[in-house]
Amino acid sequence: MPETKELTTPEQASVERWEQETLAPALKQRPERKQKFETVSLAPVNRLYTPADTADVDYERDTSFPGEFPYTRGIHPTGYRGKLWTMRQFAGFSTPEETNARFKYLLEHGQTGLSVAYDLPTLMGYDADSPLSEGEVGKCGVAVSSLADMEVLFDGIPLEQVTVSQTINAPASVLLAMYLVVAEKQGADFRKISGTLQNDILKEYIAQKEWIYPIRPAMKLVVDTFEFCTRHVPKYNPISVSGYHIREAGATALQELAFTLRDGIEYVQWGVAAGLDVDEFVPRISFFFNAHNDFFEEIAKYRAARRIWARAMRERFDARNARTLQLRFHTQTAGVSLTVQQPLNNIVRVAIQALAGVLGGTQSLHTDAYDEALALPTDQAALIALRTQQIIAEETGVVNAVDPLGGSYFVESLTKQMEDGALDYFAKIDSLGGMVAAVEQGFPQREIQESAYQYQKAVERGEQTIVGVNKYAMEDEPVKVDVLIIDEAVRDHQVERLQRTKAQRDNGAVANALEKLKRAARDNENTMPATIEAVRAYATLGEVCDALRDVYGLYEEPAF
Repeated sequence: MPETKELTTPEQASVERWEQETLAPALKQRPERKQKFETVSLAPVNRLYTPADTADVDYERDTSFPGEFPYTRGIHPTGYRGKLWTMRQFAGFSTPEETNARFKYLLEHGQTGLSVAYDLPTLMGYDADSPLSEGEVGKCGVAVSSLADMEVLFDGIPLEQVTVSQTINAPASVLLAMYLVVAEKQGADFRKISGTLQNDILKEYIAQKEWIYPIRPAMKLVVDTFEFCTRHVPKYNPISVSGYHIREAGATALQELAFTLRDGIEYVQWGVAAGLDVDEFVPRISFFFNAHNDFFEEIAKYRAARRIWARAMRERFDARNARTLQLRFHTQTAGVSLTVQQPLNNIVRVAIQALAGVLGGTQSLHTDAYDEALALPTDQAALIALRTQQIIAEETGVVNAVDPLGGSYFVESLTKQMEDGALDYFAKIDSLGGMVAAVEQGFPQREIQESAYQYQKAVERGEQTIVGVNKYAMEDEPVKVDVLIIDEAVRDHQVERLQRTKAQRDNGAVANALEKLKRAARDNENTMPATIEAVRAYATLGEVCDALRDVYGLYEEPAF
């Protein structure tokens, strides 16, 4: 297969001259290191990119200027010259008290937004005293079972002033309700609260596997949050459509892009079907992407994402509001790329990945700590991760120009390849009946499984290098890393507060609120008001989720 596309005669002659006079003698004297060069996604990379590779990219139509349709070069005309991205470290572990202290520590050291990690029982809708929570309370995030925990988690943190992102999906509406009631108790105005709820249930069925209810009622709960926030919490983003976990499960950069954006389109379709105005609720939809090791592939992915979304909103939904067309996204460096072996190498990986996110135009960024392949991050590791962002922002100069890689033959060609590949996936998914139907049939799941398998084979063959693992390995680790250990007593602490909460609350009010919630779910009403009422009465997370389990049932994944 030729390295370049068919060229006009002068261009062809010029390339052929270079190949014969310059390239051929060099290859004869020193052959290239390997027969094929590929991205982390195993996509081929040409030796050279020339104007021929961007011949089908029209500047006005496809690239244009920052702040103008189709927003390939960014949604803001001034890029980071006007405002830096939000530096938002993901934090959550052990008890609400300890996580609250970590939040305050990060804010004191220059972090500009909070991002909450919840533990596995919370993610699955179980209280700390559930037998299914045994051994997991506070381990991979903070344990929250009731409003009492949420009050401690945000004690002393003014929710009207600090933006907070919550990584929660299946029970997202419940945690949103708790968050709003805490803000209410602080005297905050709902119309001034800003932040983001991950709330992306489709990616759970595709990749993360932390679900509760069957797909279609779970989608209804998501739409309920859209409707409620649009009317009552207008600055809050009720969903962050997440490609991050899709990528962590083994997807390629193209699959992450395609499945994430098609998930977003599906949410918009469901919102419109529920009677919402596309130009009213879609501007509050945000996205969450991975930043992996292949520098240019990642940058091209972000640029393509903006272009695809803008065109999809205009062409599929006839959107007119510029903010509806502007894709806003958070980026997190790739946890799956971090290694237990030689863990300090992870600092370098994270810095390069973060730089790709910045050059791709992210609106907020989380940098992983170098010790996260071993355990939850220590204070020191979290601080280094934050300092990485600050060095990129303040020392490198990459924020001085808007989209500084725009016009690169390589980057523009990769951006177009990403767009074309994503649209091919869109066509397949549309032919299956949309993303919900595609997930029910296992289409994205199978695609990701195959990509993960092919990448692992490439690593084992040595075709994909992981420094310190399959190349430059060392028998003895040069540095001993201290890790954060979560005490098993955390569960006892949480259960004690849970018991105290249940003893002090009005249990009759809780029972009435839970019945109202069941009735709203059965009658296909918006469940958010009843959920807020239940949470305000100190109904626990598990009790609220059980009420909805009674109505909706449980999801069991079929074998694909």
